[in-house]
Amino acid sequence: MTQNVSPPRDSTSKVLPSGEQPAWRAVLFRADVRTLSLLGVLAVLILIGGLTKPDQFLDTRNLQLVLTQASVIGVVTVGMTFVIISGGIDLSVGAIVALASVWATTVATQEYGFAGILFTAVLVGLGCGLVNGVLIAYGGMVPFIATLAMLASARGLALQITDGRTQIVTVDSVLDLGERDSYVLGIPPLVLVFAAVTVVGWLVLNRTTFGRRSVAVGGNAEAARLAGIDVRRQRLYLYLLSGLCCGIAAFLLIVLAGSGQNTNGNLYELDAIAAAIIGGTLLTGGRGTIVGSVLGVLIFTTITNIFALNNLQTDVQQIAKGAIIVAAVLVQRRTASTT
Repeated sequence: MTQNVSPPRDSTSKVLPSGEQPAWRAVLFRADVRTLSLLGVLAVLILIGGLTKPDQFLDTRNLQLVLTQASVIGVVTVGMTFVIISGGIDLSVGAIVALASVWATTVATQEYGFAGILFTAVLVGLGCGLVNGVLIAYGGMVPFIATLAMLASARGLALQITDGRTQIVTVDSVLDLGERDSYVLGIPPLVLVFAAVTVVGWLVLNRTTFGRRSVAVGGNAEAARLAGIDVRRQRLYLYLLSGLCCGIAAFLLIVLAGSGQNTNGNLYELDAIAAAIIGGTLLTGGRGTIVGSVLGVLIFTTITNIFALNNLQTDVQQIAKGAIIVAAVLVQRRTASTT
């Protein structure tokens, strides 16, 4: 009589149906597909720019300009990605950038030179992030309402500080960062800062306990609390991180524009949220990638540059940008559903 003998296996192995992949492999595969699809969209845009305005679009100075412009909103988007991953939202990032930029460029602040401007911009960003975090984490306010209130308050305070006037930067060491003489191997300093923030953001999200806790809070806050995570403190830290990114972005904008204005950062919140979403970050929280968000920023900045070179009207730019957002999201959902 023959007996059926099961093949030996260790206690950690798992027999899966034929053709089925482990969950972690499926997640990685979907992430790769999303990244490749975003790179494909960016490649198509570069091709369009090269065909329509080859002499201007592919010029080294124009490419440097695109990366420089992407740097400011890109830093904001890194902070926004963390907030959205945790299940939150921050509608005040643009207003915080404006407030930090005008506060850092007052006559009194500029007397302290480079360090005074940088320190003030970062401190104002952290202060606004602290207020948002306390209201949301410990005050029980809905993130949408709390950050909307901060948006209105920060914009109003920025207008009050400037009295509607542009504040010109007179500190040479700050202005010099925007000059070509300060480029490192042809790369603008602002782009290097953006790259550094991106790398640090990626490491924090993917290689630290803080990143894992952020994802856990966004995936299921109650389960995260039962697992021993201080959800309220984690949310406070996340809004502080968003405020820090806004402060850094405000300083970069000061360098780029050479001034501080109460209109700075207009609609940054929408661009940052859209870039994060098309980059694969779930608006409901629990999933997101820094790389995807950065690619989203580059896509938007490239679109704006191509349309500006082709002298297209602003309304046409906005319509096309919206269509590309929808197309990118649909492609990602399609590819994700087939994996």
